[in-house]
Amino acid sequence: MVLVWGFPSFVSYNLDNQDAFMKIHRSLAEAVVHGLEDIFKSGRQADKVVEALLKSNKKWGKRDRSFIAEHIYESVRWWRLISFVADQEQPHSRQDFWKALQIWLTIKPVRLSMEQGYSLPDWPEFPPLDQAELLQRYHQGMKIRKIAHSIPDWLDRQGVGELSEKWVNELIAQNSPAPVYLRVNSLKTTLEDVLQIFGPDDALKVPGIPSALRLVKRQNVATRDSFKMGYFEIQDAGSQLIAPFVNPQPGELIIDACAGAGGKALHMASLMGNQGRIIAMDVEAHKLQELERRAKRNGATIIESQVIRSDRDLERFTNKADRVLLDVPCSGLGVLRRNPDAKWKLTSDFLEEIRKVQADILLNYSRMVRVGGALVYATCSILPSESEVQVAQFLERAGDNWKLVKEHRTNPFTEDIDGFYMAFLERVK
Repeated sequence: MVLVWGFPSFVSYNLDNQDAFMKIHRSLAEAVVHGLEDIFKSGRQADKVVEALLKSNKKWGKRDRSFIAEHIYESVRWWRLISFVADQEQPHSRQDFWKALQIWLTIKPVRLSMEQGYSLPDWPEFPPLDQAELLQRYHQGMKIRKIAHSIPDWLDRQGVGELSEKWVNELIAQNSPAPVYLRVNSLKTTLEDVLQIFGPDDALKVPGIPSALRLVKRQNVATRDSFKMGYFEIQDAGSQLIAPFVNPQPGELIIDACAGAGGKALHMASLMGNQGRIIAMDVEAHKLQELERRAKRNGATIIESQVIRSDRDLERFTNKADRVLLDVPCSGLGVLRRNPDAKWKLTSDFLEEIRKVQADILLNYSRMVRVGGALVYATCSILPSESEVQVAQFLERAGDNWKLVKEHRTNPFTEDIDGFYMAFLERVK
């Protein structure tokens, strides 16, 4: 009997019971290593890497695909802890990435309190390791916050500085796998109908968010006919709170000025019952092209796309919009559980620069709102410096022309949804 204790509990494995260990298949391990190389050496986005890998071999079944995606995301999420245990700061060779996978497969049952461990094959890439030494280093790392929660030094300092004791809870939440949420498209169907399509064993209602369903198990819903017919979109439940917060009314002129691929514009179109006009703006044309495809599938006929090429594209809407949504570019620290590689690519310089961009957008784009109209400023960041502080500074500059009506934060730790901030501002004069 080998006892392996972790944090906060311990796990026991019986070496005489072969069922206590899960086998590793070489092609799957190779795929994980290849994926990690692409992410950390080539700088590719984790979701794009995983998507490409899963399409590369049609022989892989559901479990195979699940193993690849799971172990890539887990390794990225816990990369600093893995590196500490492996005693290697930055991997350079392919063997370094094999070692990282070997380390993760060794400590994962302890870190995640699993009932089963992994039977590591006798491969050249998996040389014998001193497990007692590895576990000793693991426990050392677990005493250091930035290693235990796997976060860069500068970001840990930033989080503590802005959130104080709340920072640890945010780290716990962002290191947890994100559930899959659906937004039901009321232009084509109802929540009850989509719930019936999935069945109560596959989808659940989300209290307080009438457009949302939560999937019980991960699945590729994009292959379903109901998705292709525009009955629902994949959208986090926290994100689904923003469009209702804007409170768009039928017949109004709404501007979604940082629309991206348009998830919130589509939601607003459904809330307006396709009555009115939504101008979806963005500086990246390819994102708006994706929005146009999604709008067609959704039956959202009131959305017009507008690429922002210069200030003139904004000036023609000066004082004309009933409501403007500014879902501004940000650090993305509220959605790290979906994009764990972002924390290794973020820098303090980027954070400083993006806050300047946010302030400029808020100042310049707010001019599109008519007197008596409203603006919603939103971020997917947990940092006040990108959210509450930005709004306070804008109001200070604006004098008595604007007033803050309400603001709201979602809490990933207590609500199990992504971390969003939203502020509803009214133009007084």
